[in-house]
Amino acid sequence: MADSLVKDVTRRGFIKKVGQGLLAANVAGTFLKDAAAQLVVPDPPGRKLGWAIVGLGSLSINQILPAFAKCEKSRVVAFVSGHPDKANKLALRYGVSPKNIYNYQNYDSIKDNPEVDVIYIVLPNGMHAEYTVRGLQAGKHVLSEKPMANTPAECQSMIDAARTASRKLMVAYRCRYEPFNQEMIRMARSQELGPLKVILCDTGFRIGDPTQWRLKKALAGGGSMMDIGIYSLQAARYISGEEPVEVNAFLYSTPGDEHFKEVEETVMFQLRFPSGVLANCSSSYGYSGQSRFRAVTAQGWFELEPANGYTGLRMHVHRGNALEEVTLPQKDHFAAEMDHMSGCVMDNKEPLTPGEEGLRDIKLITQIYEAARTNRTVKV
Repeated sequence: MADSLVKDVTRRGFIKKVGQGLLAANVAGTFLKDAAAQLVVPDPPGRKLGWAIVGLGSLSINQILPAFAKCEKSRVVAFVSGHPDKANKLALRYGVSPKNIYNYQNYDSIKDNPEVDVIYIVLPNGMHAEYTVRGLQAGKHVLSEKPMANTPAECQSMIDAARTASRKLMVAYRCRYEPFNQEMIRMARSQELGPLKVILCDTGFRIGDPTQWRLKKALAGGGSMMDIGIYSLQAARYISGEEPVEVNAFLYSTPGDEHFKEVEETVMFQLRFPSGVLANCSSSYGYSGQSRFRAVTAQGWFELEPANGYTGLRMHVHRGNALEEVTLPQKDHFAAEMDHMSGCVMDNKEPLTPGEEGLRDIKLITQIYEAARTNRTVKV
């Protein structure tokens, strides 16, 4: 019935009615709207786990929620928010039942909701530990945004809670799930351009509103290092395939800048790996346009620039005297990481980026801060 109606409106009916004035056009538009409402694109075959999104800020609204349309193993079924109006509007958009909208006070009652399999914590860093532990105690699997938490002790409490509850815990290192970063890892491991010598990782943007939570020590844990420096740290670790044995670091904040009353603006840090590979890394809230991971080898180099954006990543390889661009499929980072988590739950497998991975980064960040504070090389 729907197909025949669409054909009638879009071919004979619509053409005939166009010349009959505004009223007829409105009628045709109504028919089109009604017909389109009956055209429902089916989900991909197979089971999908139900996800609850905790925190409905910019990242959730602009990246995570739209990504569910590209997921094959994950669907959004619940929200946790302190803003009921926002949650209700998003529930209408994404087909979330009003009964599955929670606030931070009744969050623990999510344990009684069998529709929710996985909870995604998308809150300020300082809140990750509490809401992860509570989610795990509610019997749900948890994906926490990065950085995992503000301190190693908080990270460990999350890992312990997952172990006690026999639930999966994963950290949302989205770059590990997209093709370009995976190709950087493959090229480094294969040594097709010779042994790896140096890694250069730089991330930076100019931060805006000075009152935002990212500039509050209690909520953010630190400045650019915690927010985007962790991308540089992660990249140095997964490109090298090693854990650093020494770190050095320097911090800088522009004097008098109201943004940096509590947290640092810029961090430069160096890592020494057991094989002799050296990494020089940076992060900054003070300048824009820095998003590059480069691996320098005995016979050339390969790099991503931009390296950690949500879209538009580009890869180049300098081999001999030639510069090549590598073309790979663009993949939604958030859909990829959420489906990975769902797959791990379904198949009872360990996530690629479990809680232990998040703990390693926070321990290293703590040592980077110590190296900068003491002006000394810190042995890991």
